[in-house]
This record gives sequence, C-alpha cells and structure tokens, in this order.
Amino acid sequence: MMPGDSNMTSIVQRIARQALVTFRSPPRVGEEAAKSFLENQSKLKSLMTEVRATDLKLAPRRGGGGDGSSSSPGGVSPPVTYMHICETDQFSMGVFLLKSGASIPLHDHPGMHGMLKVMYGKVRISCFDRLERPAGGSAQAAEMGALRRSVLRTIDEYTEESGPCVLSPDRDNLHQIDAVDGPTAFMDILAPPYDPDDGRDCHYYKVLTEAEVKHTEQKDKEVWLMEISQPPDFWCGGEPYPGPEVCL
Repeated sequence: MMPGDSNMTSIVQRIARQALVTFRSPPRVGEEAAKSFLENQSKLKSLMTEVRATDLKLAPRRGGGGDGSSSSPGGVSPPVTYMHICETDQFSMGVFLLKSGASIPLHDHPGMHGMLKVMYGKVRISCFDRLERPAGGSAQAAEMGALRRSVLRTIDEYTEESGPCVLSPDRDNLHQIDAVDGPTAFMDILAPPYDPDDGRDCHYYKVLTEAEVKHTEQKDKEVWLMEISQPPDFWCGGEPYPGPEVCL
C-alpha cells in the first residue's frame, strides 16, 4: 500500500497521518497560528467530519458506554471508558465511551490543542476560557482550591452529524462533556498528549455561584472556577479498540 493511496487507506489512518502533520509544529500558547498550521488543521477537521462509528467498528450500546471490562474494586463498571488508538510525542488519539447520564467533569488541557468528533449518541459540551493566566503558566500547577476568573464561551450539543468540537491552548480549553439522552461515544485527538512531567497534567474544576464567591460585579457569562480533586463519582476504565490498525 502506498502512503498516499487514500482509496486503500482507512479514514482512521488518514486522520492519524494528518494529525501528525498538523501538530508537528503547533503554535505556542499566546502565539498567532501560522497559515500552514491553520491549513493543516482545516484538513484534519474535514477528515474528522467524515469519520463514522462504522469506520471504527463501533456499535451504539443500549445500557452504557463501557463493556464493564474495567471495574472498580467494588465491582461497579466505570461511567466512562477509553479505547486507545495511537499516541506519538505530537498527539494522542482514542475513543471515549460514556454511559447514559455520565459526564466527564470540567477539566483543562494545559497548552494543548484538541479535536472531538461524536461517533454515536449526543453530547453537551460546555466550554470555558480562563480570563487570567496563573503565574508561571501551564508548567506550574496552581494550588488546590485556587480560584480562576473565567468565561463560559459556549454550551452546544453535538451528534454524529455535527462537525468536530475544536479547542486550543487559548480558546475553549476547559470543558465539561455530558452524555445526553443515552450512551454516547466520541473520537478524541489531543496535541500534545497529557504529560505531567512536562506540565500537562489534567486539573478538575467546579463552577462557583456568585453567592459562593461574594462577587457582585461579574459580567454576563463570567464565572469563577475552583480547582478540585478528581470527583469521586468519575473514573475512566479501558477497553480494546476494535477498529483498523493505525501505523505511524
């Protein structure tokens, strides 16, 4: 098979190759994206728009997201499971499966780009931006419990017919993902991958009400976020990826 033969190459493979090209030299935090990056990102977004559950050999599940293969010590299957497809230094790619009513809590992606495409079901994604960057940037984790002045940018629902949800280090970087009206699955690309040793650890947050922060001058959609530990009712199991192999 020739590398450029898209007729013989799975769309999952083409997405992975395009992600590799796109995120080889991504703009740094605060930098304006170069034309070449935007063009490659647009190509990746187009490919992600095309991919469907059948391309990954996924079938919608009635009861929930996971198959129960990764249970907690109490024997309860996780609300969310992850299928690993591939990972390089530049990006990671996989599929998240959420049980009916499950949520991936509000969390961040320090210094990372991302792209999310629903495979089946429906998700509601609430996206936030920080209005103030913590001292030291993403490489320096803030103290637990510290407040973040932020703005709620969007609350949108996505299905398999929707285009991808796109995030960048500076835009829609914090988000919460809720399964709506049943189980759901989405393909996910993060670039570069999470790496706590390189300042890219995942932090969780809760939205505080105005009364909780005693702040009366908030503008419309401005909120305060408080960093919290991982919520006890959320954990992520793993299960095998059934789709076409990806070679990079």
